[in-house]
Amino acid sequence: MEQRVDAAPQGRNDQVWGFAPVATPGARVLVLGSMPGVASLKQARYYAHPRNAFWPIAARVLGFDPTVDYPQRLCALQSAGVALWDVLQACERPGSLDADIRPDTLVPNDFAAFLAAHPAITRICFNGGKAAALYRRHVLPTLARADLKYLDLPSTSPAHAAASFEKKLAAWHKALTA
Repeated sequence: MEQRVDAAPQGRNDQVWGFAPVATPGARVLVLGSMPGVASLKQARYYAHPRNAFWPIAARVLGFDPTVDYPQRLCALQSAGVALWDVLQACERPGSLDADIRPDTLVPNDFAAFLAAHPAITRICFNGGKAAALYRRHVLPTLARADLKYLDLPSTSPAHAAASFEKKLAAWHKALTA
């Protein structure tokens, strides 16, 4: 009989790891999600779920075609001084919902090192309430920089349909072009 070997240790079957940041040294704005969803993890791309409004909103605000290839979309963000990352480096979460993140498994990203390497960042935009809450609880108390401006934005996730696309677009436009 063939023995199955699990890659994840017992009790860690829902362990997920985030992506490296997408940022140029001169980035001025950092957009933070909580942790990539299942569709994003499978494709190894930020905001890959077809109904996530991030790319259509970013394209409208920054003036690029949302249908261009992923590397071109990243270049458009970088050209506009926008960086992407997530608050968490790792956590346990079954599925994609932020509400299912297990609080005792959170591993935040190293923001002290990231911000030291990207000193031009002065604005951090949170893509949804969970990203903001995680950052304020697990990251903010460890940072020495007092010059950062924080903006809580409506989530672009399809799971958060309370705000219309137009309302999200207006909030994101104000945040990314201020």
